[in-house]
Amino acid sequence: MPAGNQPQKGQPPIARAALFGLCPECGAQTLFDGPVKFAPRCRVCGLDFESYNVGDGPAAFLTLIIGALLIAIALTIDALFRPPFWVHVVLWVPLTAAAVVYGLRVGKAALLASEHQRQAAEGRRVDDDHD
Repeated sequence: MPAGNQPQKGQPPIARAALFGLCPECGAQTLFDGPVKFAPRCRVCGLDFESYNVGDGPAAFLTLIIGALLIAIALTIDALFRPPFWVHVVLWVPLTAAAVVYGLRVGKAALLASEHQRQAAEGRRVDDDHD
């Protein structure tokens, strides 16, 4: 990060970039090209999103957390109200899908914004510079 650990002018904070899919460089809402697919680059400032390595870490982590939370809520609702099975299907299937997709968007965007603001890159050994 720049001096003082503050984002540069135009750069949104990581939380705002993650919640709204903002470019970590200019703040335009250009990060995603699909529900959870990054655009190749920012259409406003040209930042190359493909150069960042977010990976699949958010997918497994968020899916497990969201699944555990929704199962706990579904079991509680079932114990309290005893709704018919179709109510569970109508309620939990779309809610689970929406929570996973939005959770992935937020998680992936947060990792990319964090990587950008901290100028993260692959590690190099000092010896590699002297070849």
